[in-house]
Amino acid sequence: MENKAKILFEDGEHKCIMFSIDDEEVEDAFLSVNQYLIIQHGVGVLIDPGSEAIFDELYEQVSEYIDIAKIKFIFFSHQDPDVSGSIGAWAAVTPAKFIMSSLWVRFMSHYGFMDMQRVVVLPDHGAQLKFGSDSLKFIPAHFLHSPGNFSLYDTRSKVLFSGDIGAAVLPSVAGAKEVMDFQAHLEALEGFHKRYMASNKVCRAWVKHVRSQQVYTIAPQHGYIFSGENVEKFLEWFYYLECGSDLIDELY
Repeated sequence: MENKAKILFEDGEHKCIMFSIDDEEVEDAFLSVNQYLIIQHGVGVLIDPGSEAIFDELYEQVSEYIDIAKIKFIFFSHQDPDVSGSIGAWAAVTPAKFIMSSLWVRFMSHYGFMDMQRVVVLPDHGAQLKFGSDSLKFIPAHFLHSPGNFSLYDTRSKVLFSGDIGAAVLPSVAGAKEVMDFQAHLEALEGFHKRYMASNKVCRAWVKHVRSQQVYTIAPQHGYIFSGENVEKFLEWFYYLECGSDLIDELY
């Protein structure tokens, strides 16, 4: 099986890995999807593991980097099936706790997950979780696009796992890709963000939170990652983006 992983960060103790696994049988029917894994001293955090359709392949690829039993937490940025649909399968193979907004706990039974005692509920204003010698910060991203949505910032690697923020409408990604030309990439960003994000007001609120951290890489759930100067280029573009209710007259 082709390895679809890219190392985003590694320093000997701490590692961030990006996977880009789609259901290849229907790859033309939906967005390319990324999944992420953070490992420190053999303990893992899995981020937005995706639908049940990709569970077997992701399980196999994650197993190349960590013992599945050593995954301590699985984080879901929001409730969509391309983020959370495999929760029942992961619950069966790992003792991990599941981190999510309080808004979505009651919906997880529809994905076959019933053990609510394993859920770590995030308050609306976010939280900070000690992870080894470092921390994981859950940054509010409400209404971008989900009403209960969070981004995850890794203080060691300076990677921001942004969920659907920064997502690009692209064909299936064969291996992880990075934005090289921000202006050229805008074509893949604009349509998605204008329709799926709620309003410029919430875009600005998120950007202000993110700029309070030292972010080297933005890693979205769909499409390509942003690094170097493209981090600030994306934040600046998103800060001024008119979207959602700002464009309501075009929709009604």
